Amino acid sequence: MMVSASLQFQARTVVVLLLLLKCSSVVIAQNSPSSSNYPPLFESALKFLGETLEWESKETIDQANVLPEYDFIIVGAGSAGSVVASRLSEVKKWKVLLIEAGQHATHIMDVPLAAPFLQFSSINWKYKTVPMNNSCLGFEGNRCKFPRGKVMGGSSILNYMIYTRGNRKDYDDWADMGNTGWDYNSVFKYFIKSENANVSHAEPSYHGRNGLLSVSNVPFKSPIAKAFVEAGSQIGLPVIDVNGEKQIGINYLQTTMKNGYRHSTNTAFLFPAKKRSNLHVKKLSMVTRILIDGSTKKAIGVEFVRGGKKTRVYCRKEVIVSGGAINTPQLLMLSGIGPKQHLADNRIPLVKDLPVGENLMDHVSLGGLAVTVNDTVSIRLHKVFDDPNILYDFLQNHKGIYTVPGGPEALSFTDADRPDSADGRANLELLLVGGLYSSHELMPKLCGMRPEVYDAVYRATEGTDGFLVFPMVMRPKSKGRVWLRDANPFHHPLIDPNYFADETDLDVIVAGVRLLQRMLLTVPMKSLDAKVLDTPFPGCVQLEFDTDAYWKCAARQISFTIYHLSGTCKMGPESDPTAVVDPRLRVHGVQGLRVVDASIMPEIPAAHTNAPTIMIAEKASDMIKEDWGELQT
Repeated sequence: MMVSASLQFQARTVVVLLLLLKCSSVVIAQNSPSSSNYPPLFESALKFLGETLEWESKETIDQANVLPEYDFIIVGAGSAGSVVASRLSEVKKWKVLLIEAGQHATHIMDVPLAAPFLQFSSINWKYKTVPMNNSCLGFEGNRCKFPRGKVMGGSSILNYMIYTRGNRKDYDDWADMGNTGWDYNSVFKYFIKSENANVSHAEPSYHGRNGLLSVSNVPFKSPIAKAFVEAGSQIGLPVIDVNGEKQIGINYLQTTMKNGYRHSTNTAFLFPAKKRSNLHVKKLSMVTRILIDGSTKKAIGVEFVRGGKKTRVYCRKEVIVSGGAINTPQLLMLSGIGPKQHLADNRIPLVKDLPVGENLMDHVSLGGLAVTVNDTVSIRLHKVFDDPNILYDFLQNHKGIYTVPGGPEALSFTDADRPDSADGRANLELLLVGGLYSSHELMPKLCGMRPEVYDAVYRATEGTDGFLVFPMVMRPKSKGRVWLRDANPFHHPLIDPNYFADETDLDVIVAGVRLLQRMLLTVPMKSLDAKVLDTPFPGCVQLEFDTDAYWKCAARQISFTIYHLSGTCKMGPESDPTAVVDPRLRVHGVQGLRVVDASIMPEIPAAHTNAPTIMIAEKASDMIKEDWGELQT
């Protein structure tokens, strides 16, 4: 085992070095009239290699042979599963197995600006919706892409690192639905527990300083981001700590970054646990079924496949499923837990009739709101990638444009129903991305935009500076569903987000367009000559541009997921017929089985869901310790 791991480690190191050397030589050949830039760039590449070697040494080892039995088996090493594995393995007498379908992570995945490109790699499950009738119409096959992380760290490796928690009323609502212990005052301490904050202009009492997860500002701010925040301030949006007492306002991003790099749950929670002998990690292993005793209705283990070989492993205490809002309901249904008729249709023996896969929620946005400017101030990726000085600044100093998390730079939260209320409850977010789709040929491919849509609307902006703003529905009324394609665990499930089934969600998006237009009338935006791109979408040319009807049509064309899928294993008391798990996250009617991930959210909070998911995992870990008599107070 050690020889194999060592060889893999050396091979990955060589690959990273070769990539860096190739990058350096190409950049210098194309951009430098002499070789004067070569020595410092080469030295910085070697510095990055040294960082990579140190990083690689902390990655958890892939267990060659699992034990026949563990106390806990955790399925999925993503945003939640990594946290649970780390916390449960703090109890030295417990044997914990963490199983992940994806591969190891690599340090190069932590380069923030590279986030969009990771979606094209094997660490993305590459899910798509079913063909849609009322949304995703500007995308190939009328299908939205749903990126999800298939790697150690899960979607915390694939996401854009934005850290927001939501409003206290979001969690108080959870408690009001019968979920005792999930009110804001109860969950707040778990946000604090995780966090190691280094954030400027923050409200100190709302941030943790001793947690494992680094939360920091982005080292780079473009002139567009500065203009956006100043413009919001000038129309009455207070510049606030969005993770402070109130959420209505505007500011630059707080992110899960450390020293200019991504700080995933893999890095934050599993690296410190690597040396614990009671934590075993099995990578590249797909759990295909939860083993459930038919007579006792108790989860007794799991079945997983690696390299075509099927293995069963058993648990003494619990199976904990942390696969996320798509994989978790799929696995439960494959194991006989789900809607009775649906399982019968797929010839899966019923264990428990529960509404698994229902209540799918997401923060959908209008992805086509582009603004052009008259200055060379936006993030144009070709220009960035071709400049050796920008690369040097990042490799040497961990600063510059490469620290921008995939493009987003700032956001605002507003209450579209009470736009003048400073103490409102956000149902609208404007997310600023400091570049256009035309900044790189892969950008429109991220969402699967039809070539004819790109050609008609965005191709003329090639060579132009500008930015995108995503008006996002934070408290959606429309809810969708996940269900099985068939009983084959290797087939992707069917996903229908049901975007805009309730037209009030479109009203929120229109309110977002109008809010941005108010911002464009301010001095900071006028100084950039910022103007909404007024080229109509091919599917909306029958409507007058800039009417409410036009923008609703545009949202149906470019319906952009913000990757916040949640709710498909809803938390609720046993008396709630729509619930799958109870307030302690135990699956109703099945012993020894819990769900710990974003799928348990009964209503989606007005937040980027990574921080709430980590909170859920922290709270769940304490509940599990408490239930088994190991919680240290």
